[in-house]
Amino acid sequence: MSAYNVVPLQKLVEQFERLPGIGSKTAQRLAYFVLNLPKEQAQEFANAIVDAHEKVRYCDVCCNFSDSDKCPVCRSETRDKTTICVVETPRDAIALESTGEYNGTYHVLHGAISPLDGKGPDQLRIKELLSRLNDNSVCEVIMATNPTVEGEATAMYLSRLLKPLGVKITRLAYGIPVGGDLEYADEVTLARALEGRSEL
Repeated sequence: MSAYNVVPLQKLVEQFERLPGIGSKTAQRLAYFVLNLPKEQAQEFANAIVDAHEKVRYCDVCCNFSDSDKCPVCRSETRDKTTICVVETPRDAIALESTGEYNGTYHVLHGAISPLDGKGPDQLRIKELLSRLNDNSVCEVIMATNPTVEGEATAMYLSRLLKPLGVKITRLAYGIPVGGDLEYADEVTLARALEGRSEL
């Protein structure tokens, strides 16, 4: 232990290190930044964390984060309730929403099927998705899980589960990113790009 080690400061650094993508140097910079904040701002920061933990919950319909029984998308009268876009995380829903191109609803699984991580279908919000299809008002379910092994496995599992219900199942098209070079794309990405090609 360093002679310069200050226990409360070290604890703060350790808490920042627990955040995803934060290494020890960044954690130290963040800790020193917080320490140099005026007391009122530091208190606001701490209150925001506690407030989020106490007030943010899951939407009763789509399982996205919300501060009430239903999230703003599920409460909206103008959204197309016949389409559900299935995503892995709330961040994915925000990314799709930021395009301004989608006007349906979402369903957040809170993960993907990953046997290596001990995450099976029972750990995901699949039962809630199935209950949304009971009244036959949903016409299309868009699989917008990530293009990873786990995301693909989850999409395939869900499509097999939902197809007998008579719902149209679609998958997000993906392939070559804008500004990308063909020579740097892997074979799977190129194959998907060919499959998902559209008429100009």
